[in-house]
Amino acid sequence: MSDAAQAGLAEADFLLRERGTSAEFGAWIVAVAFGREGSSAAFALGDGTLRLADAAEAAAGWRRIEAHDGACLDLVPDVAGGFLSGGDDGRLITVAGDGTVTELADFGAMKWVEHLASHPSGLRAASVGKQVHLLDGAGARLKTLAHPSTVGGVAFDAKGKRIAAGHYNGASLWFVNSKEDKPRVLPWKGSHQRVAFSPDGTHVVTTMQENALHGWRLTDQQDMRMSGYPSKIKSFSFTAKGRWLATAGADCIVLWPFFAGGPMGKPPLELAGGDGVLCTQVACHPQHEVVAAGFQDGLVLMAEIGSGKIVPVAAPGRGPVSALAWNATGTHLGFGTETGFAGLVDLSKR
Repeated sequence: MSDAAQAGLAEADFLLRERGTSAEFGAWIVAVAFGREGSSAAFALGDGTLRLADAAEAAAGWRRIEAHDGACLDLVPDVAGGFLSGGDDGRLITVAGDGTVTELADFGAMKWVEHLASHPSGLRAASVGKQVHLLDGAGARLKTLAHPSTVGGVAFDAKGKRIAAGHYNGASLWFVNSKEDKPRVLPWKGSHQRVAFSPDGTHVVTTMQENALHGWRLTDQQDMRMSGYPSKIKSFSFTAKGRWLATAGADCIVLWPFFAGGPMGKPPLELAGGDGVLCTQVACHPQHEVVAAGFQDGLVLMAEIGSGKIVPVAAPGRGPVSALAWNATGTHLGFGTETGFAGLVDLSKR
């Protein structure tokens, strides 16, 4: 490697080196999440373990939690603190900040607890095959919502009143407190996977098995097809006020405008691209119009949407970025790679 290339890598690693901490966990990092209180961080691994730390003191060491007999499949912040974890052993568990594990449900050894969502109101959701199970803050099962095919993703709206699930040939919207569990079906041919509500609750967007996104405007069920990607979209994220939808799946960060009539007929904004390396993960800052992105070569960066300014966080070379998340206040950014490299960066003012 040339001196210039080495200098470039060192510069790209500046934030991780000066304001972060890192670790090698030795297994694919499936997800990273921060507790709702913002101070605890957790990484879920393909070997069934979780690694926990206080975000501000991660350099002091990580606590290893034997979470699942198999692989962790998803990890999200739990309702009151700690984390909600699902695995291919059929178990749905909570993990407190001190590492205490509590089993909420065991759906059976042959079942996968694949997609999770939680809401500050106390609601939890877990998809198992064609079903989405809703639980309350105490862990009691409230209801089971059945779908026509395997659920590819779940999400609550901002108020916690509706839950969406992606599946084959569309998405289903359910009112959580409805006495009659009959969904509003949003149809579109193909396999729909990850799902999200826009922050204002007016749109639902899914990633698809093909290299595309699909969206619906809920006021009139207007379809929005967002295509042209060279690869499958593994990650997407709305900005805090819902003006932009940031997506992975191309050799740049692709941002679709969700203002002034939405994305129909408008080209997306592209940031931080041009070298042919695929973007694999995106996460929008919880307060500002800034998006963090991870790439196939391990590069992690932040991009300011308004100015296009790019700030590197971590240099390439540590495997494809497979997990990326901000804490609730946007002071900490966590990321993980397929090779098991984990990074945590403190971006708070000093």
